Amino acid sequence: MSVALGTTSPLPVRTTPIRAPGDLLASLPRTAPYAWVRHGEGLVGWGEAARVTVPPGPGRFAWARRWLAAVLGDAHVDDAVDAPGSGPVAFGTFTFDEDSPGSTLVVPQTILARRGGRAWLTTVGSVPANGSGDPQLHVFTPPRRPGRIRYGDGSLTAPEWEHIVARAARRIRDGELEKVVLARDLLAVAEHPIDVRLLLARLAHRYPECYTFSVAGLVGATPELLVRRTGKQIESLVLAGTTPRGTSAADDLARGAALFASDKDRHEHECAIASVRQTLAPLCSALHTPAEPELLVLPNVQHLASHVSGRLADGASVLDVVAAMHPTAAVGGTPTGTAIELIRELEGMDRAGYAGPVGWIDAHGDGEWGIALRSGIVEGRRARLFAGGGIMGDSEPSSELAEAQAKFRVMQYALEG
Repeated sequence: MSVALGTTSPLPVRTTPIRAPGDLLASLPRTAPYAWVRHGEGLVGWGEAARVTVPPGPGRFAWARRWLAAVLGDAHVDDAVDAPGSGPVAFGTFTFDEDSPGSTLVVPQTILARRGGRAWLTTVGSVPANGSGDPQLHVFTPPRRPGRIRYGDGSLTAPEWEHIVARAARRIRDGELEKVVLARDLLAVAEHPIDVRLLLARLAHRYPECYTFSVAGLVGATPELLVRRTGKQIESLVLAGTTPRGTSAADDLARGAALFASDKDRHEHECAIASVRQTLAPLCSALHTPAEPELLVLPNVQHLASHVSGRLADGASVLDVVAAMHPTAAVGGTPTGTAIELIRELEGMDRAGYAGPVGWIDAHGDGEWGIALRSGIVEGRRARLFAGGGIMGDSEPSSELAEAQAKFRVMQYALEG
């Protein structure tokens, strides 16, 4: 259901502690599941107590904040847990481009959570009960495999995408900008309707270090934490600079060492860190960015990674920080405004939610938001998969294509098993 600004009625919300559930993702029903899980902890939800499509445009985050204040702020809350993620929670996905439609916020009817050794169940609105009077978690139906998967070109063929990479690198060498992040899409058609729960289970098992998510049809496992807010404390994980995993242990070590020593990748990473530092500094009374990145090793790729932490000066909500940070240099480029215009000119597609913010926010302004990388948009038997990479002046189109292909393998694994 959609709830418009100014027409909301207070939602009754009840959060109760429960015994630690098993696999959170195994609790999800088939229809429209919501999820944000890492290392078995996080939140999952189902049903809709409130839902809205956020109007596009430069004011979309402010509009979303007002909607959240109206829906969550007026709720009648009975919260026996009082922790980040308890009480009413909204899951959200925002499109990469502020002018693209499709940004969505949803307050699920039922939310199951586990964090830091505690577990709880939240119900919003009127939730059916089973015979014992407990909230009905779901009517279980086993996930069905999608069957045979056929792949086809998305907006551009591989050679066409290599051509736009070459054009972008030439523009960078000409001094127009320092870096631009270019993405491409791949279409997948399954023999049977795609069960999002199966994708989530495979992603969470294969990529436990990533944040496995599902919001309004956008499904994936992102390694990149845009921001986590707990009270006034905030954290962010910046990724920029990537190499595929090696074919052996020795090759893997050599690739990681080459990535760490690469002038191109180190410069790309510094651009991303500088972007985050510049954005967060006005919001924070204290901010720490490391002097050197570290290697984040995932099953398919290695990244240069930097952990950023800070303390908010004025108690801004997590969505305020998201609004200030997006788009980062890691998914847009440097300078960001110039890079966004070049993306619009060259990519030839709408990224939709890919590389946009995805995550959750509670009524206290706490929450976790990532950048929707390693993801796809699932609808029926079809999935539109996305991948990309940072382009610098010395980027080789064939190498950038290989990097994107390596990133596609995350969602291809989820579809194929």
